[in-house]
Amino acid sequence: VLIAPRWVVTAAHAAPMEGMNAEVQINGQAHRVERVFVHPGYRRMPDALGQAALASGNPGPIHAFLAASDDIALIQLATPVSDVAPVRLYRGHDEAGRIATLVGKGATGNGLTGLAPGAPHRGELRRAENAVTGGNDRYLWYRFDSPGSGLPLEGVIGSGDSGGPLLIRDPQGWQLIGLGSWITAVPEHALEAGYYGQVVHNVRISRYAGWIDSVMDGER
Repeated sequence: VLIAPRWVVTAAHAAPMEGMNAEVQINGQAHRVERVFVHPGYRRMPDALGQAALASGNPGPIHAFLAASDDIALIQLATPVSDVAPVRLYRGHDEAGRIATLVGKGATGNGLTGLAPGAPHRGELRRAENAVTGGNDRYLWYRFDSPGSGLPLEGVIGSGDSGGPLLIRDPQGWQLIGLGSWITAVPEHALEAGYYGQVVHNVRISRYAGWIDSVMDGER
C-alpha cells in the first residue's frame, strides 16, 4: 500500500528480503526497491511448526505464533511515485464495528467450497467489504459470514492477498486501517482458506503508526 511517494507498507511475511533485486508494481509501473525495513518484533515462522501443523491437522500452534508477531514492513522506493495519491494512515482506535473495504489480486473462490483449485495469486484487482468485529494491540479481525448474515459484497482475502489493504472511507477520502495477514480457519477446513466462518487477522495500522513515522522520518 502506497502511503507516501517513496514508501509502501505491507505485511512483513510478504515483503521482499533485504538485499533482493526487487521491484514493486504501482499503477502498472515498476519501481525499484531501495530498502526494506522489517519491524523488529516480526518473527519468521519456523518450517518445522508448519510441517507439524500439516501432519496433525491442528493449526493452533501456528495461530499462537502468528498472534505474537509484528507482521509489518516498510519498503522504501528508489524513486517517488507521482501518478498515484498515497493513502492516509488511520490513527484512531475505534475500528471495531466499522464497515471496511479489502482489496487484492489473490486467489478467488466462494465460501462454500473455498479457494478455486489453481486460482492464480495475481489475477484481476478485486474488492469486497466486511465488518471489523474486534481487535487487540497487533491485529484487527473480521469474519467471513455467509449470505443472509454477511454484507451484500461480503468477502475475505485469498492466497496472494497478504499485505493488501483494509480501508475505511470518510468525507476526506480513504484511510488505511489494516493489512491482510493471517486466517483462523474453521475446524472442518483447518488448513484451508476461503470458507464461510473463517476469521481474517489484519495488521492494525493505528498500533504501528508511530513506528512507521519514525522510520520514514529517519530516512529523510
